[in-house]
Amino acid sequence: MSDLIEPKLIPDGAVYGVRQYSYTVDGRDGMDYIAALAAASFKDSVAIEAAASSYAAVIRQRQKKVSDLGYALAQINWCMATMDPKSNDPDKKSSANVDLPKAVSLLNQYGISISVTDGNKLTYRNASTAQNNIQYALDVENNNLQQDTVSLQSMITKRDNSYSTAARIVKKADNAASKTISNIGS
Repeated sequence: MSDLIEPKLIPDGAVYGVRQYSYTVDGRDGMDYIAALAAASFKDSVAIEAAASSYAAVIRQRQKKVSDLGYALAQINWCMATMDPKSNDPDKKSSANVDLPKAVSLLNQYGISISVTDGNKLTYRNASTAQNNIQYALDVENNNLQQDTVSLQSMITKRDNSYSTAARIVKKADNAASKTISNIGS
């Protein structure tokens, strides 16, 4: 905190024998006690805000991943729905799905591979394996997303409490200064 607030004795400055100080607050000279107190009080709030912003960015990335995985799962489910339900052949093929290459590309980004036949068809075996892998990845990502959301909510609460505490401290200091000035004037 010494780099944030630096007290400077005012030469020959005293009120009723009490030495007076000015403060350098965050590099600005000539600030008063309340400005120094406000800077110190709000420093924690700003630090928490910065950390919360990082968590928000992580949550947005997780939401994108969940959305991408959901899109890919929808394409695989579409492929499975086009397969002959009466056939028990694990190598039966789906109808061609023009959106399947995009789904495969998205899955590759997240480390999930899927075998496609004829460019945009799936076999039942590959589709079933891909479904299981994607559902597992979705479960893991949803759990992580929930934990990060709770952490973000906690940080926001801490930030709000920190701002409230800082505001109360500054208000008390201002009231004390006003009462002191009022008492001296009386």
